[in-house]
Amino acid sequence: MRESVDLSKFDPAVKIVDLKKSFDGNEFVLNGMNLTIPKGKITVLIGYSGTGKSVLLKHILGLLRPTSGTIQILGKEITTMTDDELTKIRHKFGMLFQYAALFDDMSAIENVCFPLFEHCRDLSRNQVLEIARARLKDSGLEEKHYKKLPNELSGGMRKRVGLARALALDPEILIYDEPTTGLDPVLSEMVDNLIVSAHNLKQGTTSIVVSHDLFAALRIGDFLAMLDSGKVLLFGTADDFLETDIELVKKFVSKGVRR
Repeated sequence: MRESVDLSKFDPAVKIVDLKKSFDGNEFVLNGMNLTIPKGKITVLIGYSGTGKSVLLKHILGLLRPTSGTIQILGKEITTMTDDELTKIRHKFGMLFQYAALFDDMSAIENVCFPLFEHCRDLSRNQVLEIARARLKDSGLEEKHYKKLPNELSGGMRKRVGLARALALDPEILIYDEPTTGLDPVLSEMVDNLIVSAHNLKQGTTSIVVSHDLFAALRIGDFLAMLDSGKVLLFGTADDFLETDIELVKKFVSKGVRR
């Protein structure tokens, strides 16, 4: 891996060392990956399809166990945790799924209330509703839409509700899985701006964005990490990616910035 940034001055939110994952015992999807994601910054993971982005994300969330290697989340090693311990560490994450993944039979505000009812049982119903309204407001959804079902909302509104739900438990790390897939350029820019505004809501929040959209990555990312063959090919700033002499990165960048 080529690293153009001195990460020693940042506390790591995620620290991955020599991570390997094989599903069949022969081929490695992750093949000795090393990656440090700085706390308090927006880091965008990019790369061609099949380079291990989704598998890496599932390891960070503790949904997959590695074949070998270590993963630290906010200073805690998760590869040796029990299922109960992993459930607790996941409370530190908020996730916006690719297509928002809202519950179809729940209104916008009910979708945001759901994780609070599940994980904050000491809160009263009025307290849960107050938090849900605040998160929806933070996400930029107008109050007149709070009681609408997902099929009554536009694509952009559903993204806002999904983000509000991701923010509900006041997470330290926000994860976005291909947040602009299938969206037109105007809506994509809205989502990009939403990511930045959500990141800035609370000091110290770490944002991890998995994306094919290099244009957005260069615009919103403090740092970018390009994956290839189960490893990190380059980690750096937007300028590092625009000025690199690595041929595969140059090819990816040349196609990505044409938009």
